[in-house]
Amino acid sequence: MPTVSIIVPNYNHARFLRQRLDSILAQSFQDFELILLDDCSTDDSRTILEEYAHDPRVRLGFNESNSGSPFKQWNKGVKLAQGKYVWIAESDDYADPRLLERLVAVLEADTTVAFAYCRSWCVTEDDRQDGFSDFYLVYLNESRWTTDFCAEGRDECRDYLIQRNTVPNASGVVLRKEVYERVGGADESLRLCGDWKLWAAMALTGRMAYLSEPLNSFRFHEASVRSKSAHDSRDVAEHLRVIRWISEQVTPTEAVREKLCEMYSFHWVPAIMSTHVPPELKRSILSDVRAIDPHALRRVVRPALMTLQLKLARHFQFARQRT
Repeated sequence: MPTVSIIVPNYNHARFLRQRLDSILAQSFQDFELILLDDCSTDDSRTILEEYAHDPRVRLGFNESNSGSPFKQWNKGVKLAQGKYVWIAESDDYADPRLLERLVAVLEADTTVAFAYCRSWCVTEDDRQDGFSDFYLVYLNESRWTTDFCAEGRDECRDYLIQRNTVPNASGVVLRKEVYERVGGADESLRLCGDWKLWAAMALTGRMAYLSEPLNSFRFHEASVRSKSAHDSRDVAEHLRVIRWISEQVTPTEAVREKLCEMYSFHWVPAIMSTHVPPELKRSILSDVRAIDPHALRRVVRPALMTLQLKLARHFQFARQRT
């Protein structure tokens, strides 16, 4: 049996696939199988994937219809996996040749570590590095993700994961298959935040480890699921749903709860005020807000005023353009 099962879930990433797969095959750690999944792509993805089928370590799994969820593909891949560890290598990213070697060594050294992950570069469509993908975590802790650490998962959930997804990219993670299966895998009802909930669930079973060396390249482009979500409030609703779930597993300090409630008020209030958000989504958002924040009403004024100011500014700008 291979030590690592590498799962590449793909949908319409033909232009990135060869770089992705070549960076996997060039890993210094070679004891792996490679499971290539395609979710009914409409580009040349399948032709490219089939080019790699001659390698005896490669298995293909093509869907006849689109699953509609990246996390269904994750779960499908893990069910097929024969390895002790799993690396979900997203099809539009790529890796340093030492990624597997470094992260597998961490897992081998400590059996209580549910998953290990490394820092990631942000890269553009044309492979230009654009800083680190964890830039948004400075708000939580200015220096934590600049050095290696191994942390108790429950503490990590209580202090950090309850506020934000502190694991920016699945392609930078190697995890224990047994723990993934024990927590029930990825939540397929979530389209955007299934990874966040999964990391929290796995962390709660033991420990998690981090390497500050950037061994992964996380690609940002307009066709990504997260980019598309910026045009609606589904991301807000899913964030709150995951935060509520984590808050039911651990009790954050009052300081952490206050910080996250204040931060998210500037997301959920505009969503509630928007005429483009469906009523059922608004009801879901409000239900989760009430469960997370006992003082939600007192936070409404500032984000509501800011939302009104932005609406008025857009209105006047549109009026000036017309005249």
